Amino acid sequence: MHLTTMLKRAMTIAGRDIATIDGERRWTWNECGDRVARLAGAVRNDLGLAEGDRAAILALNSDRYFEFSHAMPWAGVVYVPINTRLAPPEIEYWLRDSGSRVLFVDDSFAEVALTLREALPALEHLVYIGDGAAPAGMLHHDALIDGAAPAADLVKGYDDLAAIYYTGGTTGVSKGVMLSHRNLVANTLHAIPACPLVEGMRYLHAAPMFHIADGLTIFGVTMVTGRHVFIPGFEPTAVMRAIEAHRVSHTLLVPTMVNMTVNHPAIAEHDLSSLVHLYYGASPMPEAVIRRAIDLLPGCEFTHAYGQTECAPIVTTNGPDAHRGEGLEAGMFKSCGRPVVNLDVEIVDETGREVPRGTVGELRVRGPNVMLGYWNKPDETAAALRDGWMHSGDGARMDEQGYIFIVDRVKDMIVSGGENVYSAEVESAVHLHPAVAECAVIGVPDDTWGERVHAIVRLREGAEASAEELVAHCHRHIAGFKCPRSIAFHAEPLPLSGAGKILKTELRKPYWEGHDKQVH
Repeated sequence: MHLTTMLKRAMTIAGRDIATIDGERRWTWNECGDRVARLAGAVRNDLGLAEGDRAAILALNSDRYFEFSHAMPWAGVVYVPINTRLAPPEIEYWLRDSGSRVLFVDDSFAEVALTLREALPALEHLVYIGDGAAPAGMLHHDALIDGAAPAADLVKGYDDLAAIYYTGGTTGVSKGVMLSHRNLVANTLHAIPACPLVEGMRYLHAAPMFHIADGLTIFGVTMVTGRHVFIPGFEPTAVMRAIEAHRVSHTLLVPTMVNMTVNHPAIAEHDLSSLVHLYYGASPMPEAVIRRAIDLLPGCEFTHAYGQTECAPIVTTNGPDAHRGEGLEAGMFKSCGRPVVNLDVEIVDETGREVPRGTVGELRVRGPNVMLGYWNKPDETAAALRDGWMHSGDGARMDEQGYIFIVDRVKDMIVSGGENVYSAEVESAVHLHPAVAECAVIGVPDDTWGERVHAIVRLREGAEASAEELVAHCHRHIAGFKCPRSIAFHAEPLPLSGAGKILKTELRKPYWEGHDKQVH
């Protein structure tokens, strides 16, 4: 199978069914297939891209983003999704590093794209995917489709490079993750039983489509002939309106989005009863948030998915049984679950030896979904792919039943007074306080303790809580050495990556300025 197989199957068995809904636009699977084949033809014949060339996209969610994602593999072209939250110099780096010859943009990024083209001689064409007339110097996505003949499926090898997904940069410089057709198809097949993805599902693209988590559903929902519903981006009321209007049955949200939605004052005004499954992942889910979500959405089941871009992305899932009844009360939702089918997962020490169950080590993965490597970064590839395994950089433990608990990024571990403290556990405790809206826990230099546990907190609007109150609250939930020794309050939302993760690298900078290393 190749990525193109999924769309062909949908056309074969559900050709006349509605495939995509974006505002007033609706396309059937047959219409989608025809548009994708024509766009692929235009990319090869009108834009002059050859097999293996790269085409990037910088845009909000839309049905045209969906068409791009299917058409580039159809044309044998490598697609490169660009994080919409990047600053222009970062966008320029991704485009330059990937060697992209074409950039697809919408209204939100048309101006910056025109500026970037001047700095990027290799960027030959800009394609506009908005609703109006194409800006000067750009080609129009729909005009390309209308003027092209459908192309034959030009994919050749199962191990051909299909996409370059850049890492979010929350722990350093972005790297281009090379994913093959094999990687992406294998992980889609893993997701069907694990998430699950089901025939007839109505899936809302609310998380950003440039992120690999939602990128998986572009192909996965197609594989099971579900229906794709698009909103430009996450906003709580937009999500709730779309679920109500289109009777959405499934969606994926990162914990930050879940938190904002279930605590939104208008949630009671919307009928969300059609939602039967919510997937979440990308960062730890605070206990208070998931319990509120379960209470507010009694007809909805929950699956926690853990993975990383380098694994295309899913590694483990923890399904509905952990979010209800005995599983809920036993706290099993705190686990990211067990490995999906067809994967090897181990927890190892620094020598690569598997550690005893219950012991914290580094999680590593082996399977058909593991990346080819990092684009133009052989040293980083060799460091991540060792002895046939993808080394995740995540600290984790596994229990006797194979359930995995992520304790933090390995580099986020705080060593305070000789004790290891994992910030995710502290953050979960802080989040249990009803006044807390957001929290990030980092290690900061301390002459007495080496590093001290420091919490950065944003309170809910109108709520009050002192640092002393929050520390006393934490002492009721976790061991004393894990509790914050200092707390800083932020009035504004904490900085987020495009994937919805709190950017701890930005929060650490003022505390570690002048230090030549990030441990003390």
